[in-house]
Amino acid sequence: MTEHEHGSSHLVISSNQRRLLIALAITGLMTVVELAGGLVSNSLALIGDAGHMFTDTLALGLSFFALSLAKRPATQTKTYGYYRAEILAALTNGVVLILVSGYIFYESYRRLVTPPEVHGGLMVIVAAVGLVANVVGISVLRFGRTRNLNVKGAFLHMLSDTLSSIGVIAAGAIILLTGRTIADPIISIVIALLILRGAGGLVLESINILLEAVPKNLDVSQINNAIREIKGVRDVHDVHLWAITSDIYAISCHLLIQDQMVSNCTRIVDDVNQMLSQKFGISHSTLQLECEECESSPVCHIGGEHEV
Repeated sequence: MTEHEHGSSHLVISSNQRRLLIALAITGLMTVVELAGGLVSNSLALIGDAGHMFTDTLALGLSFFALSLAKRPATQTKTYGYYRAEILAALTNGVVLILVSGYIFYESYRRLVTPPEVHGGLMVIVAAVGLVANVVGISVLRFGRTRNLNVKGAFLHMLSDTLSSIGVIAAGAIILLTGRTIADPIISIVIALLILRGAGGLVLESINILLEAVPKNLDVSQINNAIREIKGVRDVHDVHLWAITSDIYAISCHLLIQDQMVSNCTRIVDDVNQMLSQKFGISHSTLQLECEECESSPVCHIGGEHEV
């Protein structure tokens, strides 16, 4: 990775940190507000939602810490730096969301069996304040969620809080109008299913990056064909494509070229790197040049024409 690209990554990280800090302040404040409102109104739904927001506050703090760690430079023992800390935080956030969903299912079952006494009016007012705060948090995080898996995890936490607030408002309104407290656990189950869906996707994306799978927005065949179109490249094989973190991609491959001067080889490498960066957003590459096809490695034809 070039110095310019490294600096650009730091700018993106700093921008994401500011977004997370704003979201962290919002969730921390609303945790206190909803806990106080739940105690005063005797609303288990609000107290449970406050616990949900407290969990999210911890998760956002973890995300902020991971981004701070990711800005640290590479070392002799960590040659890629600490970018993977973001993925570990995203994976943790996804697992926490799944656990939160499980807790909501459990609490919903308890309330179906024994519906609690709830003051619907105060419940709706406090949940409405939480809804406004969460909408602000979502608007802050939505710009960074598409490029950074860690910010996406934080965004999903805020989104789950928003859904919870909507559910609490709906349940409170039904309780006020009909007196049927069973609305609370039924809506909570729907919310938990939506949270579980988003969390499952986040966990799978994080695991794919940790397993160094091909990023879902890149296609190995397209990259191979693009490399073969570079003047001087006869073939490409032993292609390995992975993500260092959610928005930094890397590739290693063997290029089969004609026997020629070293200066021409340098031109080929430069052309391939420029194409990979501009067309596919791949900022880190390791290219091995060969004049004869490699036969020494059992995986040497991965991504090549001989792949089976």
